[in-house]
Amino acid sequence: MGLLGWIVLGGIAGWIATSITGVGENKGCVFNVVVGIIGSVVGGLIFSFLGKTGVTGFTPWSLFVAAVGATVFLLIARWLSKDVK
Repeated sequence: MGLLGWIVLGGIAGWIATSITGVGENKGCVFNVVVGIIGSVVGGLIFSFLGKTGVTGFTPWSLFVAAVGATVFLLIARWLSKDVK
């Protein structure tokens, strides 16, 4: 998956995660992309640990993995710092 694919997947996954958690809802598109890309890595690690496939390309499964990872990342960020809104 190329750079554009990571940006689009990250943006969608970050938007889903911010909608679920309510963390960073007003931070904008760049925030969603960064959170989504970090979430892709976190989700890949989580699902690999569970014996499942991580992010493999621009697929619905990869979007699910990235959104789960981004949600976990935002929940941990909120837990560590109450300043993240």
